Amino acid sequence: MSTTPLATRYLDVPGGRIAFDDTEHGSGAPVLLIPGMLDSRSAYRHLHPLLAGAGHRVITMDIRGFGESSIEWDDYTPAAIAQDALALLDHLGIERAVLVGSSYTGASVVKVAGDAPDRVAGIALLDAFVENLPPTAFQRGLVKVLGTAVIQFPAFWGMYQKLAFPTAKPADFAEYRAELVASLRTPGRKTATRGYVRGDSAPVGWSAAVTCPALVVMGSKDPDFPKPEVVADRQAAALNARKVMIEGAGHYPMAEFPQATADALVPFLASLTESRPSTADTQG
Repeated sequence: MSTTPLATRYLDVPGGRIAFDDTEHGSGAPVLLIPGMLDSRSAYRHLHPLLAGAGHRVITMDIRGFGESSIEWDDYTPAAIAQDALALLDHLGIERAVLVGSSYTGASVVKVAGDAPDRVAGIALLDAFVENLPPTAFQRGLVKVLGTAVIQFPAFWGMYQKLAFPTAKPADFAEYRAELVASLRTPGRKTATRGYVRGDSAPVGWSAAVTCPALVVMGSKDPDFPKPEVVADRQAAALNARKVMIEGAGHYPMAEFPQATADALVPFLASLTESRPSTADTQG
């Protein structure tokens, strides 16, 4: 299997330009990987070859404001990213795809699945902010304070990254973390950062419109959730989804435990040719 980096391609959409790459070939359903906020499509750098090696056409996109996409936009919401994902599928001539969202963009793939069910073969959520437990006043205040700190002092994002990988930091972790912090210091990036950290990362009610097969993947030690498995159970119930807990993983299982994440995703992708399960499967 080739490890040659894929060429960056671009799609112009209203308001800016979205960067993406595409393996272009694969016998299985096309898979679109969307990273979380303040991150780039390189978040999937360890998972991508495992999915491509399993025979899938794999597309990864940079979200608004980060990676190689345009930096300044009027809208950074999960709904706006959902529109970009659909525009990319249109651009590539893909009628139906599996959408994978991480963290902030879990809501985006849920939005696409609810709004355009004919375009979505299935969705997978990786430690997503969907069906989260209602935050307390203290938690809301803490999020606001931390968000402001990240905007003004990008090093805080680097500190968070250390917490987000509690068990098995990838070999390139130090370099990747440094790149994330450096990206936040790029001229104009505060606008994008502010758009994400002060936006609604967990919109309510979108899961009700989803009818396609779904997979919920959650790290058992995700620091973003006081009770990760409780949140995963809520997501699985709302989406009639399979649930896979990855023991020891934090907020980015696709980079911390890429093989375990692939072991969850590949059977799910294969199952999309079968009938949808009637009840949630709680593997773990």
